[in-house]
Amino acid sequence: MKSPLILALDQGTTSSRALLFDQTLHLVASAQQEFPQLYPQPGWVEHDPETLWQSQRTVITDVLNRAGCEPADVAALALANQRETVVVWNRHTGRPVYNAIVWQCRRTAAFCEELKRKGADTVIREKTGLVPDAYFSASKIRWILDHIDGTRAAAIRGDLLCGTVDAWLLWKLTGGATHATDFTNASRTLLFNIHSLRWDEELLALFDIPASMLPNAVPSSDVAAVCRLPEFGPHEPPILSVAGDQQAALFGQGCFEPGQVKNTYGTGCFLLMNTGRDAVLSKHGLLTTLTAQTRTGSPCYALEGSVFMGGAVMQWLRDELCLLTRSSEAGPIAVSVPDTGGVYLVPAFAGLGAPHWDMYARGALVGMTRGTGRRQIIRAAEEAIAYQCYDVVKAMEADYGCPVTVLRVDGGASSDDFLMQFQADLLNGPVERPVCRETTALGVAAMAALALGWQSLDSLSALPTERRFEPAMADGQRQRLLAGWRKAVSRAKQWETGDPL
Repeated sequence: MKSPLILALDQGTTSSRALLFDQTLHLVASAQQEFPQLYPQPGWVEHDPETLWQSQRTVITDVLNRAGCEPADVAALALANQRETVVVWNRHTGRPVYNAIVWQCRRTAAFCEELKRKGADTVIREKTGLVPDAYFSASKIRWILDHIDGTRAAAIRGDLLCGTVDAWLLWKLTGGATHATDFTNASRTLLFNIHSLRWDEELLALFDIPASMLPNAVPSSDVAAVCRLPEFGPHEPPILSVAGDQQAALFGQGCFEPGQVKNTYGTGCFLLMNTGRDAVLSKHGLLTTLTAQTRTGSPCYALEGSVFMGGAVMQWLRDELCLLTRSSEAGPIAVSVPDTGGVYLVPAFAGLGAPHWDMYARGALVGMTRGTGRRQIIRAAEEAIAYQCYDVVKAMEADYGCPVTVLRVDGGASSDDFLMQFQADLLNGPVERPVCRETTALGVAAMAALALGWQSLDSLSALPTERRFEPAMADGQRQRLLAGWRKAVSRAKQWETGDPL
């Protein structure tokens, strides 16, 4: 047996990944596999749960082979996952009754609007820290029960289970022995009281979801599950940590103190500010959510703002408009022109998230002239990511009452130097990029390392920085650019209803 390793699984929106970390949390090897995105109707997004699981299972084998390791070298597993995406499956057969409905899916927008009209948003906000929106899990579960033949009756009989992707993977990893989720994932469902740390009966009744379907909710480092994969033979390593990807990244960035902020530039962009034991109720369109906890006790909270379209904008340029061969080309192309020539892209393809929360906004490309070309559009797409994140940071500052002194960044698009510099310029503050940018996987691996006694919180809070981007833009230019962005956003809002603001 070699030196023991932690196997971290990072199940994302577009791919499944497996990463091996040693006792010092050095990344030893990684493997990744993309899986298909399903779009059965405009605004609908689904995944095949079995394909999702098989992709995750494949990369487990791949990463062990790349590292030259055996299953016996794995001391523990850790799991991070895309949040809000839900799976409903039969507890007896283990078969999903329908595709996973992805967090990006907007099919339940009308139902969520009806909840608002009925005044349910107040109780939802008070108990969950969230807003009634198709982004979250509860309306997706209800949709499956209401639209797939026989599922509601089966749920009432107790034959069906449901959960976010972590619950589905835990079920598969343990051979059906564990139906559990952690507090961070539970807090994204609209069914979990983030103050009492329990599934809420009033909310379950509001969405008409039987309590028997729901997983056991536990702290992120208290899963108490055992991995039983056939590929591992008799070796049954413990699964020591589970967290939603964004809370995992907050932990992986060492943001343990109130006021510290991270931004993950993934498919979407997700900004979290640690607020400690204060569940700050936002007045500026942000969410209140639970942070990953390493032990039981008083819950800790974060303010969160979600940008639906981050790196997905580059995928759109690549796959749909064919303006890029690879997403990594975007930064160098953006630098090749001095500006966008007044062009703005508002990538509201799935509505606008925080702080706008406009489910009916749609994408807009504005300000074009006859001289607008490929490079200006690509630069506008790059800048759009930073503009959206700027809006969220400013909302956080207003809610928490103090300026953000530094933004810690991770995720695939954080490798883009142009984007990071433009972000620092817009914020007029530094942006720090860590040496290890796999902070989602690192976060859950770090929690497992704490449980194993390999690391301490002090050692985890001193992660090295690879580069610090300092602002270099004149204030006048910054204000002109932001004024143009606000104007562009106003054109995209409420497009679907035909009532632009």
